[in-house]
Amino acid sequence: MRFHLVATFYVFVFGCFYDFSAAKWALLAVLCALIIALEMVNTCVEKLCDLFCDRYDFSVKIIKDIAAAAVLAVSFPAVFTAVLFFLDFEVIGKIFLYFANNPVMLVLLILSAVISAVFVCAGPVKVKNAILGIKRKDKH
Repeated sequence: MRFHLVATFYVFVFGCFYDFSAAKWALLAVLCALIIALEMVNTCVEKLCDLFCDRYDFSVKIIKDIAAAAVLAVSFPAVFTAVLFFLDFEVIGKIFLYFANNPVMLVLLILSAVISAVFVCAGPVKVKNAILGIKRKDKH
């Protein structure tokens, strides 16, 4: 889910460099929202399965796999659509030039990439606990 949130953020950030029609923006928004919604349903299915079955059960495994496959089934067409929309080397070159000529924006982009990587890999709870752990150590 965190990966999809970050991917959605960058789709809309870099989408600003393209001259997308309203229909293309709408399609990107619908695909991003659909993937995030399916991720939420997948998470609910997994949590419900864990709540009602505290041991390994092959049926539960199948249920979880099907819920995850629903996300994957929408993700493939979304990636295909993104490649069709964003794979324009002229615009990609303009994006590189924009960041090369604007050091402040380049720093912000790099900072956002680092924050995104931490968010995806560790998640907000682990980051919060790590920060609180550091503060607690300072107090003692």
